Amino acid sequence: MPGRRRPRGARLDRRPRGHPAVGRRRRRGPGDRAADPVPGACRLVALLGPRPPEGRAAADVTEVIERDERAPAGVDGPGRLLELAVRDLALIERLRLELAPGLNVLTGETGAGKSLLIDALGLALGARADTSLVRHGAEAARVEALFDRLPEPLIAAREVAAAGRSTARLDDETVTAGRLAEVVGPLVEIHGQHEQSRLLDEGWQRELLDAYGDHAALRAAVAAAVSQWRENRAAMSELAIEPREAERRLEILRHEVAEIGGARLRVGEAAELRERLELARHGEAIARGAAAIRAALDGEDQAREALGTALGEARSVARFDSRFEAIADRLAGLDAELEDVASEVRRLADAVDFDAAAVLAMEERLSRIYSLERRYGDDEAAVIAHGEKAAAEIERLERLDAQRRARQADDARLLTAVAAAAAELSNRRREAAARLSGAVDAVLRGLGFRPGSFDVELGRRPAGRDEPAVELDGDAVACDSTGVDEVVSRFAPNPGEPARPLAKIASGGELSRVALAVKQVLAAADATPTLVFDEVDAGIGGRTADPIGRSLWSLARDHQVLVVTHLPQIAAHADAHYRIAKRERDARTVTEVERLDREGR
Repeated sequence: MPGRRRPRGARLDRRPRGHPAVGRRRRRGPGDRAADPVPGACRLVALLGPRPPEGRAAADVTEVIERDERAPAGVDGPGRLLELAVRDLALIERLRLELAPGLNVLTGETGAGKSLLIDALGLALGARADTSLVRHGAEAARVEALFDRLPEPLIAAREVAAAGRSTARLDDETVTAGRLAEVVGPLVEIHGQHEQSRLLDEGWQRELLDAYGDHAALRAAVAAAVSQWRENRAAMSELAIEPREAERRLEILRHEVAEIGGARLRVGEAAELRERLELARHGEAIARGAAAIRAALDGEDQAREALGTALGEARSVARFDSRFEAIADRLAGLDAELEDVASEVRRLADAVDFDAAAVLAMEERLSRIYSLERRYGDDEAAVIAHGEKAAAEIERLERLDAQRRARQADDARLLTAVAAAAAELSNRRREAAARLSGAVDAVLRGLGFRPGSFDVELGRRPAGRDEPAVELDGDAVACDSTGVDEVVSRFAPNPGEPARPLAKIASGGELSRVALAVKQVLAAADATPTLVFDEVDAGIGGRTADPIGRSLWSLARDHQVLVVTHLPQIAAHADAHYRIAKRERDARTVTEVERLDREGR
């Protein structure tokens, strides 16, 4: 089959599932290995570069991967990592790695860049970008990961600029790194020294036990019961008031309600009183002035009488001189205007009612309103609202005893529900712990440890003040949203030594094997398509390595597995073996990857 090469710098193409470069294979067992024919010579370009001129030797191409025609074992389904393309990342100039189902192994000399590929994959999964990884002289590093998906593969891309900016894409859509991690993070799980150290955390050990026992529904029931209990306790704390304090508060509130209710306030009443008082206080002066105006207009020898005399004379003269007709008309108009003014003055004067007793009553009423506003609100509306609130508080306090009794009854009922849910979860955990201990111990025996070296132990602790205390097996124990159990993995790697908590006894190599054994046992419950192991062989070697290789191969029957190792005993079990190497090209050091055929391995 001729090699398919991609132009330098080309992006990953979306290809339908089952394309020739990433073919569908049947699942196989260990016995299929011996029956494998000698591999063919299907050669695929892995490092992005130009097609060589006709007649140029294949060895002169930047890099070529030898690919077996045999069907690799392991799961070949949705979510699997198909390809990883990297450009300008540290020592990597350009390369493309096509991964197989089953067990994929990366080997190479120290410093060649094996872990760089894991770092590159981490970027595609949304890990924090580090500009120091950008290749010297390049503007940006770029990583693209191609995942199996229906109806077409999913492309997750990440670009890290040397200037510091990072961009992420899903297919053709620009997204945040967080969104990238949310979508593709569940497809790949990377295990390094940090991930292995999580196994030392007892909270994480409890999570593993619950995953193994399929306790999600029971955990949810316990969490819901504890949440309801805590909500009821919070409500009880609000009702926790001393009886004497409640009575004192009731006395104050009743006084306020009586005072405000007795005032019978109306919204806007104070403004009306102020206006009426202003008129009432000046009523006498207004009456005297109005009387003087009336006297000036209507009295003897006053304005209207003089005007009437002038009008009569003007009309007499007008009989002889028509020019006085206009003057007579004007005087007649003035007479009518004076009559109108006099009438208005009489009306206003009659409306003035100066009553000293009424003024005093209005002043006292306004003073009472002001007093209420100083204590209960800025205006009549606020004072009325305060009275209504006080009345509601009186009703609540008068019902306090009944509410407290009801909450106390709820507390007992809810605590019983917590205890029942926690007891069921605890019983299921103890059953699962026995099974998990046996299963992990069986795998560890294959990895070189003696029988009975691993055990999952459950314990409980006394309840604190602010958490529910449930009675189980005659003891009052603490219970939170995770239940009543403290889960401790105990390990005894050496004969004659007692088992101790894993965090206190395991060396790096021992921890690697325990982590691998746990992962293998939990493989069926783990939905992550691709598992990556970096430094899985830390602290081990010799005869121990081969069992680890077999365990990884077994794990790869349920997952796609990618392993970075320096041990040939592990690499020998690979379904696909890639060699990482450093080379010098154009006075620059570059990292290259080659997929080995059987002869190369």
